[in-house]
Amino acid sequence: MRAGPPLASPSPPPQLSRRLSLRAVIALWYGVIIALCLGAYSLAVGYGFGRHLELELDRRVHEDIELAARALVWNETGGLEWVGGFLGKQIDEEEGGGHWLEVWDAAGVRVLTEGTMPEPHLDALEVGSASGRAHTLTTPLGPLRVMTDSVQMGGHIYRIRAAVSAIGYRAQLRTMRWELVGLSLTVLVLGGLGGIAIARRALGPLVRLAARARLITAEQIHELLPEESSSAEVEDLRVAINETLTRLNRAFQQLGRFSGDASHELRTPLTALRAVGEMSLRRPQTAEEYREVIGSMLEEVDRLTRLSDDLLTLARAETGRAHLHVESIDLAGLARDVVSHLLVLAEERGQTVEVLAESPVTVEGDRAALRQALVNLLDNAIKYSPPDSRIVVEAGFAGADAFLRVVDEGPGIRAADQPRVFERFFRADRQRSREMGGTGLGLSIVRLAAETHGGTVSLESEPGAGCTFIVRLPRSTRPIGG
Repeated sequence: MRAGPPLASPSPPPQLSRRLSLRAVIALWYGVIIALCLGAYSLAVGYGFGRHLELELDRRVHEDIELAARALVWNETGGLEWVGGFLGKQIDEEEGGGHWLEVWDAAGVRVLTEGTMPEPHLDALEVGSASGRAHTLTTPLGPLRVMTDSVQMGGHIYRIRAAVSAIGYRAQLRTMRWELVGLSLTVLVLGGLGGIAIARRALGPLVRLAARARLITAEQIHELLPEESSSAEVEDLRVAINETLTRLNRAFQQLGRFSGDASHELRTPLTALRAVGEMSLRRPQTAEEYREVIGSMLEEVDRLTRLSDDLLTLARAETGRAHLHVESIDLAGLARDVVSHLLVLAEERGQTVEVLAESPVTVEGDRAALRQALVNLLDNAIKYSPPDSRIVVEAGFAGADAFLRVVDEGPGIRAADQPRVFERFFRADRQRSREMGGTGLGLSIVRLAAETHGGTVSLESEPGAGCTFIVRLPRSTRPIGG
């Protein structure tokens, strides 16, 4: 017989959450604290009450001995006796109790007994045994509190032993304990119910906030949580959640704009490539014409490459995959190196580039990242400054910070556009920027490099008066990204 396919094992049920709710935790801890307090209170009260009853028994035993000593008299035959009926007249009986008295002479002979209960048959009293200290004995009649003391009669020393039944004492103590147990259980139950009610009332707004937060989706992220009449902690949580939602909404909006701008920027060179290729295939062309077509296509490929590199740089930095190679960098030397590299572009436009820098201006950071930031700033200054203008690159110290400053004599940027110049794909003059071959990501990379090193970048500009970009970096601390 051929074996059939193995049966698929049933999928295990989803694991139930074993975490207690905060409401249950609060109620549980509330009950535990009440139980501990009640336990400590019950122990203290029980011990105190038991000690009080014990001292009361000791007082009664001692009084019995004193009464017995005062009631001792000599009879006609020269022996000892008690005044008739003294024990029944002068000693109060307790329910379930009784008293017993014995007189022993110095030779250890019991000479006199009296009691309101059957003889407990205590052990013989040893000569020279300790006096004045009570102790408890367990007998067939029940527990007894026993004390022995000495008395002098006619020049002779006699010892009086008194015993008082502790049955009533034990009954009172037992009753007290049951009362404490009942009281503790009642308080514990009421306290637990009160804790649950308090936790439910206190955490109700939190539960409602959680329920409303679960209803928020990407399409409703602009909807904030409403205000709740609750504690300051819940209000702080609501404010924190709303601030997070606001940041997420802003991030989604930026992501949407970035996706749209990136698609647009990628579509332009791709469209140009397609158009040039289609035009070149419509009719046979000379080698020179094909060379021009290939040159145009390579220009668009170069723009795509730069755009891809810039996007990759930003993506790596924002996802934390960009690793900085930290080293000591002289910003003055870095400025001279970048200026010498881009000087040929400025000379083509008749521009002069001047470096004003102290030496050395040392910071700790990634040379490649800071060089790229300065290249972007100087490249923008060269592109947007008029011919025969002057550009200044300056490096130095300002207080606790080092700085790189690039000043040009270009058209400047309007005040309304200045807060957005560091956003991706933002261009104050889109047409001119595209003609200059810019990707709209250069200043975003500058800001990213500054912030990665724990610094800032700022812009000072007025229309028609040029731009001043200032990158400030920590003077002696290590970069954040390091």
